Amino acid sequence: MDLAVLYSGGKDSSLAALLLERFYDIRLVTGSFGITDDWQHAATAAERLGYSFEAVKLDRDVADTAVTTMIEDGYPRNGIQHVHEHALEVAAQLDVAAIADGTRRDDRVPTVSRAQAQSLEDRHNIDYLSPLSGFGRHAIDQLAARCLHVDTGSSVDIIKSDYETELRTLIADRVGSEAVGSIFPAHTQSYVQHRRSNKTEETQ
Repeated sequence: MDLAVLYSGGKDSSLAALLLERFYDIRLVTGSFGITDDWQHAATAAERLGYSFEAVKLDRDVADTAVTTMIEDGYPRNGIQHVHEHALEVAAQLDVAAIADGTRRDDRVPTVSRAQAQSLEDRHNIDYLSPLSGFGRHAIDQLAARCLHVDTGSSVDIIKSDYETELRTLIADRVGSEAVGSIFPAHTQSYVQHRRSNKTEETQ
């Protein structure tokens, strides 16, 4: 069975794929509005992990709406949620039996409610999976450390293929680069380099 995992190149979506690979044929999928080519970072990470990869086109109008919301709110939460829901809809229309993402138990955004998950499944005749939804941050960090080599750093320095990069670009174009830092406070990002080959590599 084919499974499309929404993929950023970070540890959460990578770990979600690893947890599900025993049961599905994994396809890592990155959504792009066509504003930047940062989706290529996810393609590189997917190749290093040994998974097939696909970049899918997202609706630019969704990005514009999300950016308007972020500027008006002064924070990214509602805009990111809007984009994530759209990306799930796009993934659900691929030729797959199931879709998944790397949303975690403690995430404030994005989140997928039970009603949203059931709606996706019923309308598209697919299964929606959230393999990290029962894991807290500490458990995810421990699991990722055992099986992935991950670079971490400031969101300003680590480039990966999540929605934030393109949305930052749109905000800067619309209201100036100074606004980007106030809407998106610096936070820790991760980017996967490769799988760990064995447990002893954890300490290297």
